[in-house]
Amino acid sequence: MKAIQLDAPGAPEALKIRELPMPEPPDGWVRIRVEAFGLNRSELHLRLGLATNATFPRVPGIECAGVLDDGSGRKVVAMMGGMGRVFDGGYAEYVIVPASQVIPIETGLPWEIAGAIPEMLQTAYGSLTTGLDLREGQTLLIRGGTSSVGLAAAMLAKRIGARVIATTRQKPRLEALAARGVDHPLLDDGAIAAAVRAIAPGGADAVLELVGTSTLPDSLRSARVHGTVCFTGMVSNEWIVRDFYPIGYIPTGVRLTAYGGEASDLPREVLQSFLDDVAAGRATVPIHRVYEMNEIVEAHRAMEENAALGKMVVRVR
Repeated sequence: MKAIQLDAPGAPEALKIRELPMPEPPDGWVRIRVEAFGLNRSELHLRLGLATNATFPRVPGIECAGVLDDGSGRKVVAMMGGMGRVFDGGYAEYVIVPASQVIPIETGLPWEIAGAIPEMLQTAYGSLTTGLDLREGQTLLIRGGTSSVGLAAAMLAKRIGARVIATTRQKPRLEALAARGVDHPLLDDGAIAAAVRAIAPGGADAVLELVGTSTLPDSLRSARVHGTVCFTGMVSNEWIVRDFYPIGYIPTGVRLTAYGGEASDLPREVLQSFLDDVAAGRATVPIHRVYEMNEIVEAHRAMEENAALGKMVVRVR
């Protein structure tokens, strides 16, 4: 089979397309014929040498969409649980994964659409529900709003009935945020707490932090007393708070939590409902661009430069 392999951390060019043996699933595992896979910051962290649980050589990829390779023709998605870190992941024509990480789907959507959804939806949905317990009528600040998770979270939050503030560091992207339903697009200069409080006196009810620890203190200052900040993403590649003194770091009365989910954290009915909504035109998938496997170097370069507005997807076949 054709696969994209990484021998060791390095530049985008370190990702090599190779012919590898067909993987054989042990007991409790299944083999998936991959049709498409989304690109994630996790794979960038792997390539940059920031992944502490990875071994090499490795086929990256923490998610995929395709068909069970057992003759059933069953469409599925799979994600997380060590994919692309502990064992070979979705950057391939075939992948083997524990059966527990597989979610069956029923959809006629193009594979590039289905392949963009799993991890993006799991992260956005889990952050808003488990992480923030977002409710109708509340104000949500999304720090890092033009990331794929940020755009998905904005859409889900609007469906909940929340008011959404979302940030971008690039002025031309403010209009794109507004076009995707964000109530208050906000230019991020690194210190936005005052601007957030001008929109939401007292501060936001909920804050989704997708940039990293570089902006977390200001995000905490953007939340109201008894508001919650959920640390989920690190587009800045910074996720360690050094010399952490909670009383000095966290404003009085503000709650700080985090979210990191697995396939089991995305209910099958939530995924299927979202797929159905996309098919019916009630929801959209924020795709930046669909790549071919032989364009993986270009795709990773764009991801490293934060050039994407939305999700990047690779179509395998």
